[in-house]
This record gives sequence, C-alpha cells and structure tokens, in this order.
Amino acid sequence: MESYILDWANLLLRWVHVITAMAWVGASLYFVMLDNSLEPPIDKESQDKGVGGEQWAVHGGGFYNAQKYLVAPKVLPDHLHWSYWESYTTWITGFALFTVSYLWNASTYLIDKSLMAWSPGAAISVAVAFLAVFWVLYDGICQLFGKGKNGDATVGALVAVLVCVASWLACHWFAGRAAFLLVGAMLATTMSANVFFWIIPGQRKNVAALRAGQPVDPVHGVRGKQRSVHNTYFTLPVIFSMLSNHYSFTYTNPNNWVILIFMMLGGALIRQFFVLRHSWKLGKRGNPLPYALVGVAIIAALIYVLRPVSVAPKKVAEKADAESVKAPIGYQQVKAVLAQRCYLCHGEQVQMKNVRLDSAEGVKQHTQAVYQQVVVTKIMPMNNATAITDDERALIGAWFLAGAKVD
Repeated sequence: MESYILDWANLLLRWVHVITAMAWVGASLYFVMLDNSLEPPIDKESQDKGVGGEQWAVHGGGFYNAQKYLVAPKVLPDHLHWSYWESYTTWITGFALFTVSYLWNASTYLIDKSLMAWSPGAAISVAVAFLAVFWVLYDGICQLFGKGKNGDATVGALVAVLVCVASWLACHWFAGRAAFLLVGAMLATTMSANVFFWIIPGQRKNVAALRAGQPVDPVHGVRGKQRSVHNTYFTLPVIFSMLSNHYSFTYTNPNNWVILIFMMLGGALIRQFFVLRHSWKLGKRGNPLPYALVGVAIIAALIYVLRPVSVAPKKVAEKADAESVKAPIGYQQVKAVLAQRCYLCHGEQVQMKNVRLDSAEGVKQHTQAVYQQVVVTKIMPMNNATAITDDERALIGAWFLAGAKVD
C-alpha cells in the first residue's frame, strides 16, 4: 500500500510541477524575448507618456501592443500583475517531488555505496545542504563581484566555475541519477531564490516609492535584471537535468560529471542564441548564430563519444563464446543470481515497477529489459544495492545471447 500511495503522490506532484514549470519558464522566455524585441514608440502620445520601447504582435486573431516604460507611468494603476507564484509553486512542488522520489528512499535512490557509504540521514542532510550552500555562494559572488564595468563577465565566469565544482561533487557523492537531478534542483532553487530574495522585493520597493511620490532607487532594477538574466541561462541546463533520469547512458558513464557540465554548457549557449536573436533582427547586435552552432557541436560531440561500441559488452561476449564450448547456461544458474540480487525488489513481497522475476513466466516476460538494464546499461540493481558482480552480469548476458531459455 505504501508503494501505491507513493506512486500516486509521485504522479500528482510531477503533474503539478510540470504545469507550473511550464508557466514559469514560459513567462521567463517571453519577457526575455519581449525585452530584446522592443522598438522606440512611433506615436508622440506614447513618447510623452514615457514609453521607452514597445512591441506590436498578432496572436489568436488579435493585435497586442506591449509597452515598457523607462521608469514607470506617471500614474500607477491600482492593479498590477506580479509574476512570482509560478516560480514559488514550481520550487515547492519540485522539492516535494524530490522528497517523495529520492529522499524518502535515500538508501535506494540517493546513495551509491561505491562512492560514499554514508547513512540515509547523512545523505539526505548533505543533499538538502547542497541546495542552500550553492545559493549562498552564488549570491555572495553576485554581491561581491557584480558591480563595475566588467561585473557581469566576472560573475558569469565565477558562477560557471562554481557550477562545475558542484557538478563534480554531486557526481562523486551521490548515485548518478540522483546527482544529475540534484544539480538541476540546485540551479532551480537558485532561480526561485533570485525571485524571492531579490527580484520581487526590489519591485515592491520601487512600486512603494512611486506610490509615495518618492524617487526610485535604480539599484533595484539593476539587481533584478541581473538575477533575471542569470535565471534565463539556467533554464535549459535545469530542464536537461530534470529529464536526464530517463536516459541512463548519461549518468551511468564513469565521467558522468563531464557529460553533465558539457550538456549544461551546450544548453546555455543555445539559450544565448535565442536571447540575442531578437535584438539581431532589429539590428541592435551581430548575428548570434555561432553560439547555437557551438552548443549543437558540443552536444553532437557527446553523442559521438557516448555511442555504444558493440551490441554486448566485451566481457559478456567473451563469456558467451566460452560457455558455448561447454554446456549451455541454463535458467537455474540465472535463477540463482536473480534470487540473490533481484528478488528483494522484484519478488513475492515487492514488485517495483510491477516487475516480478521470481518465476519463469515473469523472467520470460521481462527478458529483454533484464538484459538491457542489468548487462548493457548496468543501472540495475539500483546503485548496485545488492552488490551484483561483473561475472554475474556476464552470466546473465551469456544466457541471453544464447537464447534466454527458461525451460
């Protein structure tokens, strides 16, 4: 029953999380595009009102005129739309989902004892601290180095180094799948913290000053803009990290931290192209296409490097050839390995993902999946919790290549 309830919690939280993330990311992408698409107003009325830029658009059969004021309109309307609940709800549902999916079963999903043999409590504490410590360091970098002519470039370089260090630590401390997700959660936490601690408070101070007839401190707009720009470059790396747990060839690689860093770099460069392309079309900047080409080249290079070198691992093929000379490997030999290494999660008491391997019928039904996940990708047993050996994986592989008979 507990597994059933957790599955429902996972489904519903994932559903809400994706919906709110779409709203938040969509709004972020839209406003970055809007800022870079603004043109000086043509009519004198808009100029007299203090409009600094506008965009005319057509959508859904109607025409829209989005205008941005240099500071603010002379009279603020009573109702202002604030974009922040999309961010907060995305983070709340994301952290709840991370808790249900990883922290609740830390021994299975968070810990890889071949990397760090710590207790579930210690692993959970470090994982949660990971999110907070990164934010503190990132925020410190922004405040200490974000001023001056070269402030943005300095902050960008230091944050990039910080992300690389965090990625290396995560992949050396936690199971690969959890490490990738944790880095994504780390960046997403920083994005939401930017909104909560800097962007929205700064906007509230500006609005309060305007309503009171007092001068607006421009520092709030500068800080808010800086953090908003950072958020837009984090977007594609975060989305990749969240999707990566479905693709084991990324996080199970011995150099998974390198893969993570370069995939995030590729995503950030592609995002840079989309950030600048609207300004380029208006003649404000040069052609940003090289950013996209470099990003695509990085991803293409990873695709080549990670390509499978053979249908079956070399050791499996060698064992299959050796066993073919002797008596063929029988189901009873494989069953002994399954009983020791797989029944814990796929037996009579527990059937994770509705997979049961304690019968010939069950094994026959899931033969291909067993071979793929135990022998080829080696993602099962999860984080090798039952300590299956390479020889046992090779035994299962040889049995599969010989026909996988269960008679």
